[in-house]
Amino acid sequence: MPLMSPLPRTGRALAASILLAATGAFGVGAPASAVTAAGGTPTPSTTTAPASASSRPVVGGEALGRPGVIVDRPAGVPAPPAMPCGSWLVADMTTGEVLAAKAPHARFLPASTLKTLAALALIPRVRPEAMVMANREDANADGTRVGIMPGTAYRASTLFQAMLMASANDAVYALASANGGRPHTVGQMNATARHLGALDTFAVDPSGLDGPGETSSAYDLALIGRAAMQLPDFRTYVATKHIKFPGGKDARGRARPAYDIQNHDRLLYNYPGAIGIKNGYTIAAKQTFIGAATRHGHTYLVTQMAGTNGSWRVTAKLLDWAFAYGTRVKPVGTLVEPGAVERKLSQARSGLQVRTLLAGSPADLAAPPLRPWVGGVGLLGAVALVGALATRAIRRTRR
Repeated sequence: MPLMSPLPRTGRALAASILLAATGAFGVGAPASAVTAAGGTPTPSTTTAPASASSRPVVGGEALGRPGVIVDRPAGVPAPPAMPCGSWLVADMTTGEVLAAKAPHARFLPASTLKTLAALALIPRVRPEAMVMANREDANADGTRVGIMPGTAYRASTLFQAMLMASANDAVYALASANGGRPHTVGQMNATARHLGALDTFAVDPSGLDGPGETSSAYDLALIGRAAMQLPDFRTYVATKHIKFPGGKDARGRARPAYDIQNHDRLLYNYPGAIGIKNGYTIAAKQTFIGAATRHGHTYLVTQMAGTNGSWRVTAKLLDWAFAYGTRVKPVGTLVEPGAVERKLSQARSGLQVRTLLAGSPADLAAPPLRPWVGGVGLLGAVALVGALATRAIRRTRR
């Protein structure tokens, strides 16, 4: 009885190609949804950065995706002042209307403005009167520190003040430890960002120190800042100019007295009506900022990223423009309400027809009809073809 030889090389290659094609046909025959970046599976987590902006609609309105300065002003209203930064946005914090912006969805490193998102995650979970024991790892944080001492217990409210006023990385790490650890806190931060509709934002460190994949945008910082200002404790912390930070005993047992710490937000000291929020800086991120001011019944919110000038006067000029002309310009977009984007994306993933996704922007993200039989038929046909080719090759070998 003659031995059967293996398929000829060309036959094997052809069979493998057909089988791979069949497998691909089966895989794409039943797409789960047309949405892949803004909320498709898998959902962004502490280890999955958000997808590129090109694969999803513009949150807040399609106009916010246009290049250059975005503003709709009538005759007699001057253009917003030139801003020395990569992106910026100014909005009415009460109504959420975006008055003007430049590259609001461009992604940049957020630096310590990300502590605003950390506060949103931590304030509801760590009671202000709770006592938090400092440990050595948190006390040795990189970057700006307030000087917590290992083995000393601090009130959580005091650590929140140090974190938001003096941008203390050791303070935010201590609060994260009281909340179950840094990775756990980062996961909550990213979940909070998704709930707010801040799809440009991905946190990797609760302090905002630069990390691989960490991003935000001027639009997202506005969403985050606006949401944080709904928390009474947060509003109090960021509007405080200076406090006495408690002393204690250092590693050698020496007593250290209480000392003054000040708010790093210079706008708070110099601009009438300023109510604070958060500034940030690293060499890579450059100057970043979230700020707000209230005058004559209006509150305007300003965000800046990748700035080359850290002076409060730059922000003051944009706020002056907003207070002078904010009621005369036509909004170019809106700050979406918390949960709105999440609900729309959930509907899109479920295959529902979604004609208007965000802020009235036309976007049809309905999933195509599911047709699993298409892939199944393709696979069966491919298997049959591979079998016929194999039989033909075996017969030739036997001859």
